[in-house]
Amino acid sequence: MTARRDLYDTIGAGYATGRRTDPRIAEAIAEALGDAETVLNVGAGTGSYEPPDRDVTAVEPSAVMRAQRPAGAAPCVAAYAEALPFDDSAFDVAMAVLSDHHWRDNAAGLRELRRVARRVVLFQWDNVGVDRFWLVRDYVPEFVAYADGPSLADRARLLAPDARIDPVPIPWDCVDGFFHAHWRRPEAYLREDVRRVTSVWSQVGRAVEARAVAALGDDLASGAWQERNAELLHLEASDQGARLVVAETP
Repeated sequence: MTARRDLYDTIGAGYATGRRTDPRIAEAIAEALGDAETVLNVGAGTGSYEPPDRDVTAVEPSAVMRAQRPAGAAPCVAAYAEALPFDDSAFDVAMAVLSDHHWRDNAAGLRELRRVARRVVLFQWDNVGVDRFWLVRDYVPEFVAYADGPSLADRARLLAPDARIDPVPIPWDCVDGFFHAHWRRPEAYLREDVRRVTSVWSQVGRAVEARAVAALGDDLASGAWQERNAELLHLEASDQGARLVVAETP
């Protein structure tokens, strides 16, 4: 398997179009940033969720991802979360959006965020109960093995003992194409371009992916998916395990 820190040099080519800022999630992140003026975005990718009204510095190790950042995006430093090239308390807030699960040493990266900022904001999935998502439960159970490691609550405690963890409901028409985004639009997972902008499929492998896509296609055609997931079909938003961690650092 590709090492996690090199993964996005391999799979990241389509992220600028497939992984866009959803304004409703952006609003929740902006609220968590509070009155911060200086923000460090770690694992910044192509720049999604970087607030336009703050002084942002980005950190992204993947050259492929850095090359997709739009003109006028925040300045981006090629560095790793585990060794941030900044002074202690250099920023009001350090944020990480769906990135800390890819760090080689998660605890070291979180300690670095705590070191360089007075507040830390993470947008991340709670890896406890990952198999409650129908796509994992019914089609990709192999992904459970890749969602191991410290729970989100344990990671939050590394930042601060009183870190807050708040649910972030995902709207049914979410425009950010992360793995859970299409929870009410199952036909999206049949599309190659949709699958290519999330790391899950590269982790479980092509054979598992092909089997899952075929089974989902069959269930959509027969109506089995609709019958099994009828409670989702009229929801405007759903708690799929997305969380905001907000920690005031010592």
